[in-house]
Amino acid sequence: MVPEPLIDHHGRRIDYLRLSVTDRCDLRCRYCRPAGDASYAERSDWLSFAEIRRVVSLFAAMGVGRVRLTGGEPLLRAGIVDLVADLAAMPGVSDLSLSTNATQLARYAARLKAAGLNRVNVSLDSLRRECVSELCGRDSLDATLAGLMAAKAAGLAPIKLNMVALRGVNDGEIESMAAFCFEHGFILRLIEAMPMGEAGRAAAYLPLDTVRARLARRFKLQPCAAELGGGPARYWQTADGRGQVGFITPLSLHFCATCNRVRLTVDGTLYLCLGQEHKLELRPLLRGGGDEALCSAIRRAVARKPWGHDFAAAPSRVLRFMSHTGG
Repeated sequence: MVPEPLIDHHGRRIDYLRLSVTDRCDLRCRYCRPAGDASYAERSDWLSFAEIRRVVSLFAAMGVGRVRLTGGEPLLRAGIVDLVADLAAMPGVSDLSLSTNATQLARYAARLKAAGLNRVNVSLDSLRRECVSELCGRDSLDATLAGLMAAKAAGLAPIKLNMVALRGVNDGEIESMAAFCFEHGFILRLIEAMPMGEAGRAAAYLPLDTVRARLARRFKLQPCAAELGGGPARYWQTADGRGQVGFITPLSLHFCATCNRVRLTVDGTLYLCLGQEHKLELRPLLRGGGDEALCSAIRRAVARKPWGHDFAAAPSRVLRFMSHTGG
């Protein structure tokens, strides 16, 4: 039987779940979590793997086929390969991916591929050691590059490299990052910094329109006709189609009208919009309710998914950090 899809009251179909499996990370990227913050969820409040499997199966039964595992750093969660194997084999899950800083990926890539992971997105904001250290709180460049190459060798594809473009920080090396990605067959995705909590508002925001024009001239890019994923990026490609660059522009050219996703944090909070505080506490229902009650609650929550964020009009409205939301 074809499941009744999740549709919000703006007519958007929700078919993409971003699922945080931990709020811990071995880096402290300055736009994600401010220095000194230690407001982690209690481990007793984390969703267990059994609870994660249950909630994903319910979302899949409601037509949510795309699932992305996030953190924090998801590869820090013990047993992550087993969870990937369980989710990859789950009926209704058609696309299972993972976002990572890749510091742990060299030792996991082959096992994740064998378990059924389709693809990875890797966060890397610079190829300069000094810049990586400044942005991430430590020099993680070698570990991340090793993880990228291990993912490539394992056959995970496509590999998308996420670069948050920051004015006066890494904007002078975007061309070199694009050339690096084209050389290795990675897809570069440039992201505008979002005013998520104190850390996000302190980031050196850079609109991507001028960057897009710059890259188009340098690499003779043209808009892609085909979709390259289920997310918000708008893609451009080289004339031969072998190199792609995605632009994620939540502020300068937002994509709220086509939003198809919700986010579930490690403690079971379902956020309906990255830039709003609308949420549903799923953990109590997971630990004390039946599947029918859970599905009804999810449908009611999705029905009230807001039209879009207010980052421009009210940049200080969202108090939680990006690391608390699950990316």
